[in-house]
Amino acid sequence: MKRADLAPALIARLKRYPAPYDSHYGVVPLPPPAEPPAILGLRDRYETAIGALARLEALAAELGDGWLVSRLLARREAVTSSAIEGTNSTLDELLLIEETAEEEAAPRQQAAGQVRDYALALERLMPEARRLGTAMFTRDLVSRLHGAVMQADPDFPGVPGQIRETVVWIGPPGSGIAYSTYNPAPPEDVPACLEESLAYMRGEADALLPPSIITRMAVAHAHFEAVHPFTDGNGRVGRLLLPLLMAAERHIPVYLSPYIEAHRRDYYDALKAAQQRLAWQEMIGFIASAITATVAELDETRKALARLRAIWEARRRFRVNSASLRALDILPSYPVITTGRLAGLLGVTFPAASAAIGQLQEVGILRERTGYQRNRIFAAEEVLTVINRPFGEAPVLPGEAG
Repeated sequence: MKRADLAPALIARLKRYPAPYDSHYGVVPLPPPAEPPAILGLRDRYETAIGALARLEALAAELGDGWLVSRLLARREAVTSSAIEGTNSTLDELLLIEETAEEEAAPRQQAAGQVRDYALALERLMPEARRLGTAMFTRDLVSRLHGAVMQADPDFPGVPGQIRETVVWIGPPGSGIAYSTYNPAPPEDVPACLEESLAYMRGEADALLPPSIITRMAVAHAHFEAVHPFTDGNGRVGRLLLPLLMAAERHIPVYLSPYIEAHRRDYYDALKAAQQRLAWQEMIGFIASAITATVAELDETRKALARLRAIWEARRRFRVNSASLRALDILPSYPVITTGRLAGLLGVTFPAASAAIGQLQEVGILRERTGYQRNRIFAAEEVLTVINRPFGEAPVLPGEAG
């Protein structure tokens, strides 16, 4: 880490690391700013993002909030956030492992298990965020999040959820501290710095005019990553906090990791600007752009799934209120499914769900994945194609030109 890259106020807060790293210094971050940072030069991006959030609220009211909090969105968030940190799985693998509940030792299964834990943590905590509001942001919550995302990681050497007591640094993979680009807070300063992050998330450090949700997310995320409270897994925990912040402040949460993965360089540059130069505006601008693009992506996905539903209904005449017709409402959230799962979701018998799946197979809506006679798993691959498309790419459905 080069001192010349740091703002003067941060150079004054450098603190020597303990041995054996005592020839290096860590940055004790300043508390998050009580006054919202100016957004001059960002106003167009900022106001566009505010407008996107307003459209999202209107859409949620129109749809009864159905698709916007779908389990599939949380799982796509988990897949992409984990991929940013090098834990590579796919949405298909994650959905498959949820349906089989298998815990095999193969690396891909292990990766899918880690991603599943991330998704389940997000799904479990979203109602808590709505219920408790910003009071939920405590050290206990952060430790629970870390425990959830790291408990299945076979390479994590520490105790999941435990605040670090050792020196860490940020730099090229596998490089030593001499090649670091940023040295987070020394271990002894981590608890106090983390509490400053959490107090900002709770709104306790606000001046008379509290920041907008966009500014809150940007500053909180950059500050949390600057503290780096764990030896590993900080990025995943920090990105988990973003939709939870939105839910806690009574906004419809959007899941930004797909955008972040598609714009990694800009993301890291914005974090670096905030952490090293206290240039919060770059991170605010990045979050604003991420929200705008993610809401647009969500709307494209919603429209594509509505068109897909019409395509499905044109393939055969479904009996009114039949299990096969009602299954079409289930598949956008459960595109990988077993007969037992469908029976439970529809409230029908296993034979009735099996008959419905047979009808959906006949017209190409479902395809059997395993080749087994028992414990079979079915996939609505057209849904997966829509959800799995690269961020920003228009969805293409059967019969539509590419």
